[in-house]
Amino acid sequence: MTLNQLSSGDLIADRRADYAKMLAEGGEPDSAAELMAQALERAPDWAAGWFRLADYEEKSGRKEAAIEALRKTLALTPEDIFGAGLKLALLGATAVPEQPPSLYVERLFDDYADRFDQALVEKLGYSVPQKLAALIQSQTGGLIFEHVTDLGCGTGLFGERIRDQAQFLEGFDLSVNMLAKAEAKSTYDRLARADLSLSPDASGIFGNFAPARADLVSAADVLMYLGNLDSVFDIATHLLACNGYFAFSVEDAGDIEDFLLRPSLRYAHGEAYVRSLCASHGLELIAIERTAIRMDAGEPVFGILFLARKPA
Repeated sequence: MTLNQLSSGDLIADRRADYAKMLAEGGEPDSAAELMAQALERAPDWAAGWFRLADYEEKSGRKEAAIEALRKTLALTPEDIFGAGLKLALLGATAVPEQPPSLYVERLFDDYADRFDQALVEKLGYSVPQKLAALIQSQTGGLIFEHVTDLGCGTGLFGERIRDQAQFLEGFDLSVNMLAKAEAKSTYDRLARADLSLSPDASGIFGNFAPARADLVSAADVLMYLGNLDSVFDIATHLLACNGYFAFSVEDAGDIEDFLLRPSLRYAHGEAYVRSLCASHGLELIAIERTAIRMDAGEPVFGILFLARKPA
């Protein structure tokens, strides 16, 4: 779903919103906010419009007006498909949530699916799949895994990298459109929809398949869309057989002890936090590698790759 394409249902309001968008893109957020406010006078229940107004107000330096518009967005869409709660946290109006709204993440990637591979690999220099696969290979000696479970598989970029080392490869993702892209590649033996913010019992889907079945569980470039990672570690340890490996990546939060929310609306996690999760879930850390994982606005984004093992 492209938020800028959502209609208010009022032709004049939509036209004013289109002009406001043009002004904002031309570097005139003040004028854009004024015109957007006029549009909302005609369509006061237009949640996407309030969200756009918040963006223009923030860029104009009017923080309180942006917060008010975001609160209006959230009141109109309590399920928070726009991620207004995340923006409120960044503006200091609320505490940083431990998880983003699942519906926001789902809609974000449903909209992104058609251009995901090209945008990440060709434009942003995305390198987590190959680097994580290389870390696994270097630490396991090119081991062939009987069963690999790829959490947050997306369009299957990591699946393509690990396919030759997997006798059976399954993938889970929240976005139906991303799963459709992965299915079209014929990389996976099984694909299913699942919410990684839920525990294995609460999510349901993982309970439908045998526990302790995977000798490798992966989460490549997924955990930045979660804050508190307890649910993912619960899922990974539920799925892992004894001596199985858990390979995953996070955005590097530096010296932060747990996690933080970045302006990109992605979370970054500290090494100390990940170490504590591994210890509390009975996982032994095998390898840690810091590396650039993608570009963002012309600057490298740094991450940490981890390989852990579930002892016998």
